[in-house]
Amino acid sequence: MTYLLFTTLFLASLALAVRPFLARRAIAWPAEAPDARDDVARAISGLRDLEFARAAGTFAPEDHARLRALLERSAFLSARPETASPAPWRTLLIAAALAGIAAVLVVSSLPQAAGDRAPGEPITGTVPAGPSLAELERRANAAPTDIPTQLALGDAYLAAGRLNDAAKTYQAVLSKDANNVAALNGLGYVLFSSGEMHGALVAADRVLTLRPKDPDALFLKGLIEYRAEDWKGAVDTWGVFLEVGQFDEKAAMVRPLYEDAKQRLGR
Repeated sequence: MTYLLFTTLFLASLALAVRPFLARRAIAWPAEAPDARDDVARAISGLRDLEFARAAGTFAPEDHARLRALLERSAFLSARPETASPAPWRTLLIAAALAGIAAVLVVSSLPQAAGDRAPGEPITGTVPAGPSLAELERRANAAPTDIPTQLALGDAYLAAGRLNDAAKTYQAVLSKDANNVAALNGLGYVLFSSGEMHGALVAADRVLTLRPKDPDALFLKGLIEYRAEDWKGAVDTWGVFLEVGQFDEKAAMVRPLYEDAKQRLGR
Protein backbone atom coordinates (compact mmCIF):
# COMPACT_ATOMS: atom_id res chain seq x y z
CA MET A 1 0.00 0.00 0.00
CA THR A 2 2.82 2.38 0.88
CA TYR A 3 4.59 1.78 -2.41
CA LEU A 4 1.35 2.31 -4.36
CA LEU A 5 0.72 5.60 -2.58
CA PHE A 6 4.30 6.72 -3.11
CA THR A 7 4.11 5.90 -6.82
CA THR A 8 0.80 7.75 -7.19
CA LEU A 9 2.10 10.88 -5.47
CA PHE A 10 5.34 10.81 -7.41
CA LEU A 11 3.55 10.54 -10.76
CA ALA A 12 1.12 13.28 -9.78
CA SER A 13 3.90 15.66 -8.79
CA LEU A 14 5.81 14.84 -11.96
CA ALA A 15 2.75 15.54 -14.09
CA LEU A 16 2.16 18.89 -12.40
CA ALA A 17 5.79 19.86 -12.75
CA VAL A 18 5.94 19.23 -16.49
CA ARG A 19 2.43 20.42 -17.29
CA PRO A 20 3.41 24.08 -17.95
CA PHE A 21 6.04 22.95 -20.40
CA LEU A 22 3.68 20.63 -22.29
CA ALA A 23 0.84 23.14 -22.67
CA ARG A 24 0.11 23.87 -26.31
CA ARG A 25 0.79 27.43 -27.35
CA ALA A 26 0.21 29.03 -30.70
CA ILE A 27 3.64 29.82 -32.06
CA ALA A 28 3.65 32.61 -34.60
CA TRP A 29 6.11 32.82 -37.43
CA PRO A 30 9.08 34.76 -36.09
CA ALA A 31 8.96 38.32 -37.32
CA GLU A 32 12.02 40.02 -38.62
CA ALA A 33 13.79 41.95 -35.92
CA PRO A 34 13.16 45.71 -36.31
CA ASP A 35 16.10 47.84 -37.28
CA ALA A 36 16.28 51.33 -35.76
CA ARG A 37 18.13 52.56 -38.84
CA ASP A 38 15.03 51.90 -40.95
CA ASP A 39 12.96 54.15 -38.69
CA VAL A 40 15.52 56.93 -38.96
CA ALA A 41 15.68 56.58 -42.74
CA ARG A 42 11.91 56.75 -43.03
CA ALA A 43 11.77 59.78 -40.75
CA ILE A 44 14.43 61.60 -42.77
CA SER A 45 12.61 60.81 -45.99
CA GLY A 46 9.37 62.07 -44.44
CA LEU A 47 11.05 65.27 -43.24
CA ARG A 48 12.45 65.86 -46.72
CA ASP A 49 9.02 65.45 -48.25
CA LEU A 50 7.55 67.70 -45.58
CA GLU A 51 10.06 70.45 -46.37
CA PHE A 52 9.28 70.17 -50.08
CA ALA A 53 5.58 70.47 -49.28
CA ARG A 54 6.19 73.51 -47.05
CA ALA A 55 8.27 75.17 -49.76
CA ALA A 56 5.51 74.52 -52.25
CA GLY A 57 2.99 76.11 -49.88
CA THR A 58 0.96 72.91 -49.47
CA PHE A 59 0.97 72.94 -45.63
CA ALA A 60 0.13 75.72 -43.28
CA PRO A 61 2.99 76.74 -40.94
CA GLU A 62 1.22 75.32 -37.84
CA ASP A 63 0.60 71.96 -39.58
CA HIS A 64 4.20 71.85 -40.73
CA ALA A 65 5.51 72.34 -37.20
CA ARG A 66 3.20 69.66 -35.76
CA LEU A 67 4.05 67.05 -38.41
CA ARG A 68 7.76 67.76 -38.17
CA ALA A 69 7.67 67.20 -34.41
CA LEU A 70 5.85 63.88 -34.89
CA LEU A 71 8.36 62.65 -37.48
CA GLU A 72 11.35 63.61 -35.37
CA ARG A 73 9.91 61.91 -32.29
CA SER A 74 9.03 58.70 -34.15
CA ALA A 75 12.55 58.38 -35.54
CA PHE A 76 14.09 58.03 -32.07
CA LEU A 77 11.25 56.42 -30.13
CA SER A 78 12.53 53.14 -28.61
CA ALA A 79 10.45 50.01 -28.92
CA ARG A 80 8.50 48.84 -25.91
CA PRO A 81 10.47 46.10 -24.13
CA GLU A 82 8.89 42.67 -24.03
CA THR A 83 7.99 41.38 -20.59
CA ALA A 84 8.66 37.77 -19.71
CA SER A 85 5.72 35.67 -18.63
CA PRO A 86 5.75 34.83 -14.93
CA ALA A 87 6.84 31.37 -13.86
CA PRO A 88 4.03 28.92 -12.92
CA TRP A 89 4.81 29.19 -9.21
CA ARG A 90 1.52 27.71 -8.10
CA THR A 91 2.00 24.53 -10.12
CA LEU A 92 5.60 24.19 -9.02
CA LEU A 93 4.69 24.65 -5.36
CA ILE A 94 1.99 21.96 -5.56
CA ALA A 95 4.42 19.58 -7.27
CA ALA A 96 7.07 20.26 -4.64
CA ALA A 97 4.55 19.62 -1.85
CA LEU A 98 3.50 16.29 -3.34
CA ALA A 99 7.13 15.27 -3.82
CA GLY A 100 7.83 16.18 -0.20
CA ILE A 101 4.94 14.02 1.01
CA ALA A 102 6.22 11.12 -1.07
CA ALA A 103 9.71 11.56 0.39
CA VAL A 104 8.33 11.56 3.93
CA LEU A 105 6.45 8.33 3.23
CA VAL A 106 9.60 6.69 1.91
CA VAL A 107 11.72 7.82 4.85
CA SER A 108 9.13 6.62 7.36
CA SER A 109 8.43 3.25 5.73
CA LEU A 110 11.90 2.26 4.49
CA PRO A 111 13.46 1.47 7.90
CA GLN A 112 10.53 -0.76 8.79
CA ALA A 113 10.72 -2.57 5.46
CA ALA A 114 14.47 -2.97 5.73
CA GLY A 115 14.48 -4.01 9.37
CA ASP A 116 12.16 -7.00 9.28
CA ARG A 117 14.23 -9.23 7.04
CA ALA A 118 16.89 -11.84 7.33
CA PRO A 119 20.54 -10.97 6.65
CA GLY A 120 21.14 -10.88 2.92
CA GLU A 121 17.44 -10.83 2.10
CA PRO A 122 16.43 -8.05 -0.32
CA ILE A 123 14.02 -5.34 0.83
CA THR A 124 11.47 -6.40 -1.76
CA GLY A 125 11.22 -9.86 -0.21
CA THR A 126 12.87 -13.23 -0.36
CA VAL A 127 14.23 -14.58 -3.62
CA PRO A 128 12.11 -17.53 -4.70
CA ALA A 129 13.92 -20.83 -4.38
CA GLY A 130 14.67 -22.94 -7.41
CA PRO A 131 12.85 -26.15 -8.22
CA SER A 132 13.27 -28.98 -5.76
CA LEU A 133 15.06 -32.21 -6.59
CA ALA A 134 11.73 -34.00 -6.90
CA GLU A 135 10.46 -31.34 -9.30
CA LEU A 136 13.63 -31.63 -11.40
CA GLU A 137 13.23 -35.40 -11.52
CA ARG A 138 9.64 -34.98 -12.68
CA ARG A 139 10.66 -32.53 -15.39
CA ALA A 140 13.59 -34.69 -16.52
CA ASN A 141 11.40 -37.78 -16.77
CA ALA A 142 8.83 -35.82 -18.75
CA ALA A 143 11.46 -34.46 -21.16
CA PRO A 144 14.38 -36.91 -21.40
CA THR A 145 15.81 -35.10 -24.44
CA ASP A 146 15.82 -31.70 -22.74
CA ILE A 147 19.55 -31.32 -22.07
CA PRO A 148 19.36 -28.19 -19.83
CA THR A 149 16.87 -29.96 -17.56
CA GLN A 150 19.03 -33.09 -17.46
CA LEU A 151 22.09 -31.01 -16.57
CA ALA A 152 20.18 -29.23 -13.82
CA LEU A 153 19.14 -32.61 -12.43
CA GLY A 154 22.72 -33.88 -12.56
CA ASP A 155 23.94 -30.79 -10.70
CA ALA A 156 21.22 -31.28 -8.09
CA TYR A 157 22.24 -34.91 -7.61
CA LEU A 158 25.88 -33.84 -7.24
CA ALA A 159 24.97 -31.18 -4.67
CA ALA A 160 22.93 -33.74 -2.74
CA GLY A 161 25.83 -36.21 -2.72
CA ARG A 162 24.01 -38.73 -4.91
CA LEU A 163 27.10 -39.41 -7.00
CA ASN A 164 25.83 -42.50 -8.83
CA ASP A 165 22.64 -40.74 -9.94
CA ALA A 166 24.67 -37.69 -10.97
CA ALA A 167 27.08 -39.82 -13.01
CA LYS A 168 24.22 -41.59 -14.80
CA THR A 169 22.56 -38.28 -15.61
CA TYR A 170 25.74 -36.71 -16.99
CA GLN A 171 26.48 -39.84 -19.01
CA ALA A 172 22.97 -39.72 -20.46
CA VAL A 173 23.64 -36.17 -21.63
CA LEU A 174 27.00 -37.19 -23.13
CA SER A 175 25.30 -39.99 -25.02
CA LYS A 176 23.32 -37.29 -26.84
CA ASP A 177 26.10 -34.67 -26.99
CA ALA A 178 29.59 -36.11 -26.56
CA ASN A 179 31.19 -32.66 -26.40
CA ASN A 180 28.88 -31.14 -23.82
CA VAL A 181 31.27 -29.19 -21.59
CA ALA A 182 28.89 -28.90 -18.64
CA ALA A 183 28.30 -32.66 -18.57
CA LEU A 184 32.04 -33.39 -18.85
CA ASN A 185 32.78 -31.00 -16.00
CA GLY A 186 30.03 -32.52 -13.89
CA LEU A 187 31.25 -36.04 -14.56
CA GLY A 188 34.79 -34.95 -13.70
CA TYR A 189 33.63 -33.64 -10.32
CA VAL A 190 31.74 -36.87 -9.68
CA LEU A 191 34.83 -38.95 -10.44
CA PHE A 192 37.02 -36.70 -8.28
CA SER A 193 34.56 -36.98 -5.38
CA SER A 194 34.57 -40.75 -5.84
CA GLY A 195 38.37 -40.89 -5.68
CA GLU A 196 38.75 -41.70 -9.38
CA MET A 197 41.53 -39.20 -10.03
CA HIS A 198 42.58 -40.62 -13.38
CA GLY A 199 39.05 -40.52 -14.77
CA ALA A 200 38.55 -37.01 -13.40
CA LEU A 201 41.78 -35.86 -15.07
CA VAL A 202 40.68 -37.39 -18.38
CA ALA A 203 37.38 -35.51 -18.16
CA ALA A 204 39.13 -32.22 -17.32
CA ASP A 205 41.62 -32.62 -20.17
CA ARG A 206 38.75 -33.37 -22.54
CA VAL A 207 37.08 -30.11 -21.56
CA LEU A 208 40.32 -28.15 -21.94
CA THR A 209 40.73 -29.61 -25.41
CA LEU A 210 37.32 -28.21 -26.30
CA ARG A 211 37.65 -25.02 -24.27
CA PRO A 212 41.27 -24.32 -23.26
CA LYS A 213 40.44 -21.71 -20.61
CA ASP A 214 37.38 -23.24 -19.02
CA PRO A 215 37.51 -22.19 -15.32
CA ASP A 216 35.82 -25.32 -13.95
CA ALA A 217 38.14 -27.68 -15.79
CA LEU A 218 41.22 -25.63 -14.84
CA PHE A 219 40.16 -25.66 -11.20
CA LEU A 220 39.59 -29.41 -11.20
CA LYS A 221 42.80 -30.24 -13.04
CA GLY A 222 44.84 -28.03 -10.72
CA LEU A 223 43.25 -29.69 -7.71
CA ILE A 224 44.09 -33.14 -9.06
CA GLU A 225 47.68 -32.08 -9.71
CA TYR A 226 47.97 -30.55 -6.24
CA ARG A 227 46.67 -33.75 -4.65
CA ALA A 228 49.24 -35.70 -6.68
CA GLU A 229 51.96 -33.26 -5.48
CA ASP A 230 52.60 -32.21 -9.05
CA TRP A 231 53.52 -28.71 -7.91
CA LYS A 232 54.62 -27.45 -11.31
CA GLY A 233 51.45 -28.70 -12.97
CA ALA A 234 49.29 -27.17 -10.23
CA VAL A 235 51.09 -23.82 -10.49
CA ASP A 236 50.80 -23.73 -14.28
CA THR A 237 47.15 -24.79 -14.32
CA TRP A 238 46.01 -22.57 -11.49
CA GLY A 239 47.98 -19.65 -12.88
CA VAL A 240 45.75 -19.74 -15.94
CA PHE A 241 42.68 -20.27 -13.75
CA LEU A 242 43.43 -17.16 -11.68
CA GLU A 243 43.79 -15.14 -14.86
CA VAL A 244 40.49 -16.18 -16.41
CA GLY A 245 38.55 -16.91 -13.23
CA GLN A 246 39.76 -14.23 -10.84
CA PHE A 247 36.15 -13.45 -9.93
CA ASP A 248 35.13 -17.10 -9.75
CA GLU A 249 33.84 -18.18 -6.33
CA LYS A 250 36.48 -20.93 -6.25
CA ALA A 251 39.33 -18.42 -6.63
CA ALA A 252 39.36 -17.77 -2.87
CA MET A 253 40.09 -21.46 -2.29
CA VAL A 254 42.69 -21.67 -5.06
CA ARG A 255 44.87 -18.69 -4.08
CA PRO A 256 46.35 -20.11 -0.84
CA LEU A 257 46.86 -23.53 -2.45
CA TYR A 258 48.47 -21.86 -5.44
CA GLU A 259 50.88 -19.93 -3.20
CA ASP A 260 51.67 -23.11 -1.27
CA ALA A 261 52.42 -24.97 -4.51
CA LYS A 262 54.71 -22.13 -5.60
CA GLN A 263 56.62 -22.29 -2.33
CA ARG A 264 57.00 -26.03 -2.59
CA LEU A 265 58.23 -25.59 -6.13
CA GLY A 266 60.74 -22.98 -4.96
CA ARG A 267 59.29 -20.09 -6.93
